[in-house]
Amino acid sequence: MTNRPATLPPSPIRRAAGLFAGLALGLAVLAGCSSQGASTDCGLDACTVTFERGVDASATILGVEAKLVGAEGDQVTVEVAGEQLTLTTGQQATEAGGFAVTLDSVTDQQVKIRVSRNPGN
Repeated sequence: MTNRPATLPPSPIRRAAGLFAGLALGLAVLAGCSSQGASTDCGLDACTVTFERGVDASATILGVEAKLVGAEGDQVTVEVAGEQLTLTTGQQATEAGGFAVTLDSVTDQQVKIRVSRNPGN
């Protein structure tokens, strides 16, 4: 006969602690984003940033700052990870500081870009 300890189901306190730890981790990931004159929608490896035009708009995402420098017609200048990029709607992604940056849309009121980590970095 083998003496094995009985396996008990997790207690409600242990389950609650696990749930709390998971929520805290999720909030820590989201806390890495902040913005002024912009809104962000982030996942683990990519963020969509919507800048309001006519204000000093910037956002900190994925550990780097993204700023709207200017917009004219369908051409937008942004600064991501300290590098200035000029983007056009429909253009392939441009690399900046280990990130791929694309211009999703530009209107009279907003500019929307997507910033994602390059797979090789």
